Amino acid sequence: MPESLIHAHHLIRQGELADENAWAVSYNAEALPPEQLPAFVPLTLWQENREDSELAPLLTSDAELTAELVAQLKQSPRLAVDFPAFTDGRGYTLARLLRERFGYQGEIRAVGDVLVDQLDYMRRCGFDAMALRDDQDPEDALRALSAFSVRYQPDVEERTALFERRLKSH
Repeated sequence: MPESLIHAHHLIRQGELADENAWAVSYNAEALPPEQLPAFVPLTLWQENREDSELAPLLTSDAELTAELVAQLKQSPRLAVDFPAFTDGRGYTLARLLRERFGYQGEIRAVGDVLVDQLDYMRRCGFDAMALRDDQDPEDALRALSAFSVRYQPDVEERTALFERRLKSH
């Protein structure tokens, strides 16, 4: 279990290193975090305090996206998806579903065990902000996001596979 309140030092937002990361992540489902920082909080705690603009929902990787939940999430300008371990890929699916199936337009932030090697895949699935684990180098993260100029498979940014784009150009 992670510490109860985490504040990542390095945030990549829209492909750039953010000047600061104002939002902390609270894993405590029993109590609201101290009021110094705005925070992503466990879903049930957020649902009980939705009127507080200093709180945003934190989805666990096993969250089930029901129509009712998505309607609630769309009221928040941002949400976070927790990666409890870099080997847990369910967060990618949550982001892709939120973007493609449910049309979520707000910020989707990856938090938790977020490594440089994952960033390009996260962006392709719909994450527009990634809070790096503290031992990850932000300059390496920026290089990782620009490592590939062409992608074969479709994603949330490019809906057409490379072979289809090539067929259209001939």
